[in-house]
Amino acid sequence: MQLTVESKRVFAGTGGRDFNPSLPTVVFLHGAGMDHSVWALLARAFAHHGFAVLAPDLPGHGRSAGPALTSIAALADWTAALIDAAGITAAGIIGHSMGSLIALETAARHPAKVTALSLIATAAPMLVSDDLLNAAKADDHAAVDMISIWGEGHRATLGGSEVPGLWMLGGSERLLEHAKPGVIFADLSACNAYQDALAAAAMIAVPSHVIQGSRDLMTPLKSGRAIAVAIPGCRLTVIEGAGHMLISERPNEVLKALRG
Repeated sequence: MQLTVESKRVFAGTGGRDFNPSLPTVVFLHGAGMDHSVWALLARAFAHHGFAVLAPDLPGHGRSAGPALTSIAALADWTAALIDAAGITAAGIIGHSMGSLIALETAARHPAKVTALSLIATAAPMLVSDDLLNAAKADDHAAVDMISIWGEGHRATLGGSEVPGLWMLGGSERLLEHAKPGVIFADLSACNAYQDALAAAAMIAVPSHVIQGSRDLMTPLKSGRAIAVAIPGCRLTVIEGAGHMLISERPNEVLKALRG
């Protein structure tokens, strides 16, 4: 689906069904350096069970026009504009990693546009190591390697995909390699600089859910738990043994948690 948001072309996946604004809408927000394709399985499940789905490529990612936005606040305002551009008044938002921060900030800044939140592999703060930031700034392939190796859980590095034929570690590498120059650095810098997660969390007044992997090396369980505690009435689901990329490692368990 093609949209125009803030005068720029935006592509959004719709889960294999035409977007129907009369249905309750779920917006899926991807993580740093990624695109809408990371949501393929989960978006399809929602689209075929009574929801309208928007899984956008964030600005400068995938098939959406650039440049990449450089702050979580700017990306939150962009998400609110996306909701308007789709012709709907509000949506539930599911975000992974950087996408979880965008979802959180959107709900805090634009509460009337958000009906529910699910934050997957989130953290407060979402700090990024100097080695990774420096490699990303130099567009060094080492940044791709670090994200892929640290992002995938132990099971994913050995195979174990729930979808036959998919190589999770290699798939992450190939996707990150397609990021335009400077995009991964812009995303990681935005995550690293965002200091408002706990303040935003305290402002949330919609049903909320945090989903974390117990073996996440990039957004450790204790950091996700801190956000869950800060959001009034928030539920926390821990997927044992899963790493940061639990949406590809353990999609069935993530889907079960989201439906719950």
